[in-house]
Amino acid sequence: MENNLYFELKPSLLKYKGELFNAICEEKKNIGYYSLPFGDIKPLIDFEKGFGDNIECIAVIGIGGSSLGAKAVYNFLKPVKEFKRKLYFFETTDPLNIAELENRIDLKKAHFLIVSKSGSTLETIALFKYFLNKCDKEQFSFITELDSPLAKLAETMDAKIFEIPKNVGGRFSVLSSVGLIPLILAGIDIEALLNGAKKVHNSFFNDGYLKDTLLKKALFFAKNHQEYNINLLFAYSESFKYFVQWYIQLWGESLGKKQKDSIFNVGVTPVGLIGPQDQHSFLQLIVEGTRNKTVTFMKIKNFKQNLKVPDISLDFLQKLDIINGIAFDELINKQSDSIKEALLLQDDIPIDEIIIDEVNEEAIGKLIFYYELLTSLMGILIDVNTYNQPGVELGKSILKEKLIGRNG
Repeated sequence: MENNLYFELKPSLLKYKGELFNAICEEKKNIGYYSLPFGDIKPLIDFEKGFGDNIECIAVIGIGGSSLGAKAVYNFLKPVKEFKRKLYFFETTDPLNIAELENRIDLKKAHFLIVSKSGSTLETIALFKYFLNKCDKEQFSFITELDSPLAKLAETMDAKIFEIPKNVGGRFSVLSSVGLIPLILAGIDIEALLNGAKKVHNSFFNDGYLKDTLLKKALFFAKNHQEYNINLLFAYSESFKYFVQWYIQLWGESLGKKQKDSIFNVGVTPVGLIGPQDQHSFLQLIVEGTRNKTVTFMKIKNFKQNLKVPDISLDFLQKLDIINGIAFDELINKQSDSIKEALLLQDDIPIDEIIIDEVNEEAIGKLIFYYELLTSLMGILIDVNTYNQPGVELGKSILKEKLIGRNG
């Protein structure tokens, strides 16, 4: 994994790298996600071994951090991996979506994972009730905090319960049982996934090549977060489609806050783009729109595919014979490079680039931990509580009042 920075950090900011590193080392003592790559996965492996061939698919019932991480990993690997079981993600109360997904599943051959950190997520419980009414209780397992209402219910059902540690927030939980259980049941190599995360962890905390890059990037983004208050993650592969959704939640919910002990609202708005499609929808705004955006390009070095444009000429389109014989992996990366170079010519759009070697478990593990680290660094620098979400809780409380009024 490479991360190339195409912006300059003012020399006056360099002195803060040591202070920032010390601050995150201190935070690491209390925040649980930092240790997740080193967790014991044997109980998860044993759980998967207990599944027979009669279970053909896994239905994950959760929302936000309870599903986005596993969904990102699953769909990242989907083009290159043959799964042992399919994963389906029920993460909305949209009845059209529920019905459409349900029609794809043989309920008798499905196992349901009910995922909620608090154990009382309204959307999750609504979906749980719906399927509990149609399936046997033996078809359900639970991933939650061990003292949650959901865990207490699971005990009465004699169901399997996996713990979400209290010091691991939902959007940082993909490398916990939240993500690892559905992924291992699908046949994904979770050890390789965690090894990727370990490599980024060790590179950062043991003075490896990513330490300086991450510190510089966080310092630049934080220093300029009021001027450049939007970050565009421009990913050049369909494999990144759900990863950018996970990134949007991670940054939006972690960094959009009031500052600690302050009345000031801050944050960096995340926007996820997929190239080359979004060259034809969003690029104009980047090139000539308001200068309030940083752009992070993301691409794959080796797609491990040998698809080429045929060497044929078409009437009236001879000018496009320049693409004849080119491999599609070379073409998509040239598209990424061309847009990157076009933006660099603007001279006032900060850009960086992340390059992964290939699509596999280790690569996505690296990306996940890289972005979690970057988010934590940013939270320290812009002086917010990275791990709470009071704005989200307000909306939940209003909805509950409406539902109480409906039944009152």
